[in-house]
Amino acid sequence: MFVLFATFATALGGFLFGYDTAVINGANTYLKSHFLLTSGQVGMAGASAILGCIPGAMLAGFLSDRFGRKKLLFFCALLYALSGILSAVPRTFPEFLAARFLSGLGIGASSMVCPVYIAEIAPERWRGRLGSLFQLAIVTGIFVTLFVNQHIQGMGDDAWNASAGWRWMLGMEVLPAALFAGLLLPVPESPRWLAQQGQNEAALDILTKAGGAEHAQKELAAIRAAMSQEEGRLRELFSRAYSRPLIIAVALMIGSQFCGINAIIYYSTEIFESAGALKDAAFTSSVWIGLVNLLFTFVAIGLVDVAGRRPLLLVGTTVQALALGVVGWMFHAGHHGLPLLVCIMVFISAFAIAMGPIPWILCSEIFPNKVRGRAMSIATFTIWTSCYIVAQTFPMLKDSTAVGPARTFWIYGVVSVLTFLFVWRNVPETKGRTLEQIEGFWQPQKAPEPSNQSS
Repeated sequence: MFVLFATFATALGGFLFGYDTAVINGANTYLKSHFLLTSGQVGMAGASAILGCIPGAMLAGFLSDRFGRKKLLFFCALLYALSGILSAVPRTFPEFLAARFLSGLGIGASSMVCPVYIAEIAPERWRGRLGSLFQLAIVTGIFVTLFVNQHIQGMGDDAWNASAGWRWMLGMEVLPAALFAGLLLPVPESPRWLAQQGQNEAALDILTKAGGAEHAQKELAAIRAAMSQEEGRLRELFSRAYSRPLIIAVALMIGSQFCGINAIIYYSTEIFESAGALKDAAFTSSVWIGLVNLLFTFVAIGLVDVAGRRPLLLVGTTVQALALGVVGWMFHAGHHGLPLLVCIMVFISAFAIAMGPIPWILCSEIFPNKVRGRAMSIATFTIWTSCYIVAQTFPMLKDSTAVGPARTFWIYGVVSVLTFLFVWRNVPETKGRTLEQIEGFWQPQKAPEPSNQSS
């Protein structure tokens, strides 16, 4: 229960991540009317928070290594609450962009710190499942937000939504932000971070509560042994010894975004409207997408420590590529309605069991202890830069006569194929291994290189 509570409280950062990611889906149609936005400005509205994610992610590694994981998470909760208030009351479009940028700082930082904290406190036999709770919290936040948006949208007509409805959608974020801050108060600091600071007794106490006395002694000994062999400096990440985990982290984060997931999460309402659906039906379709995302994340939690990370990635990227190919063909052929919704839900389900949770899990596992925070900053910088590019370009690609929605989804399908090939050739299996054992993967003189077969 100790580990579950700490993980649940920390995963609320993922819920807010998901809420903030999806809230723009319902609000952007009315923002366009309220501020008289062009397609490029609609993309800017969707991408403004992501611009904050990039520096948030880059600074979070240093700050979490310097001040601790818990303190930074609490600061993120304050950023979420402040942004929720300011995003609901802007008088001009630039004021809205500034408020969303502030939210992005919190998203970027929490998206780096939450998976690291969970990985550092969880026993190895539970780490995959507990790590998946972060993604579950993200998709729960997305689903709840889509439902909240639909409810608020139904409270008035288009004129009311264009003047006030979108403000309520964005302002509701204050409530989960306050809950996040409250639940963090009794949560302990990361035991591995405490050990790095020389607070071995405090680290041992937390590890004992997490997995028992024998587990605690073994883990603390492994942490101290690993620390004695590490420099703990950023430049070590770019050394030959750690080039492979860095490449894996960056490639998986790029693949998780350029498959087009956030184009659908941010713009699913507009996608279905462009396919001929009425506005109410488009909102309803977006809620169904959120529900499928949520349900299949539970599937990932059940499978990640059984089937393993690598097999799920291979199956997921295969289904993604096929689904995106069919979605593109349906737009090209003019087949819309329920079949289009089903194909998009197939894509969402494949993403939810593989490319949604597993890159976060792997990136929190594969780096050495002292540089894990900085390494996750690079990984999250990569994902948010990629996410910004997708969010900024999708409205323009979709509306372009030279590209259009069909070719856009085919491009995303090609990325899924390339991700499959990369995983097949480069990604090892990590399930059932301690973080210190995984570190040994990249040290041939200490441990043999793992095969590319699931253990």
